[in-house]
Amino acid sequence: MPDWLNAIILGLIEGLTEFIPVSSTGHLLLAKSALGLPDGFWDTFCVLIQLGAILAVVALYFQRLWSVLIRAPKDAEARRFIASVLVAFLPAVVLGVLLHDLIKEVLFESPRLICWSLIVGGVALLAIDRWPPPARRHDAMKLSLPTALGVGLMQCLSMIPGVSRSGATIVGGVLLGVEKRAAAEFSFFLAIPTMAGAFAYDLYKSRDALNLDQAGLIGLGFLVAFVSGLVVVKAMLDFVSRRGLAPFGWWRIVVGVAGLVLLAR
Repeated sequence: MPDWLNAIILGLIEGLTEFIPVSSTGHLLLAKSALGLPDGFWDTFCVLIQLGAILAVVALYFQRLWSVLIRAPKDAEARRFIASVLVAFLPAVVLGVLLHDLIKEVLFESPRLICWSLIVGGVALLAIDRWPPPARRHDAMKLSLPTALGVGLMQCLSMIPGVSRSGATIVGGVLLGVEKRAAAEFSFFLAIPTMAGAFAYDLYKSRDALNLDQAGLIGLGFLVAFVSGLVVVKAMLDFVSRRGLAPFGWWRIVVGVAGLVLLAR
């Protein structure tokens, strides 16, 4: 297929999967392999277009986020929310910088690892959905700093492709007593600095390997990810409130098993 069509397909997958606990990176890398796309640029492409999906969160939550920033100098509650996001973000910054090359050059190149991560993560979602701890916190903007740090540490598991950033943070939140909908919403907020940081760092590391032709493909994937991300973010919270996490767990298991079957052929 032409590269522009590959960019649209990957951008659509990114936008549809970034905010649900099924692992956007895992789906992107498996799709890249299925499409026969070479390593190198397309691995970087899969990271860079994630910013498009993240901007969907910024667009949808702009008024609330802007209000927090405006109130922060005089409002302790607003400052606590900002601090909770930054505290949750910190572990990913440290490990992301230290393990960047390992993640890109080793873990990204292991489809079987991705498939097994999808399956194990799916089982974890089914378990947490079936036996959730009692929910003690119901507002994503009022988490304590220790709770936020715990969610941030769980997020680090998503550096293994297939684990899912949103899945790890939602499960981490639920295990720490955060109600499912609030855990999903905090995952959205945490995605903003996390994925923006990953975008900036990967762009810097790949600056010498990119050219103007590739910039057009990245821009196309970015736009598709943004539009499809808008749709998913709007629907995600209501879906989790009504149906829980089990449907995502089953989806992960089906995709992981199907991937292992195809890889065995």
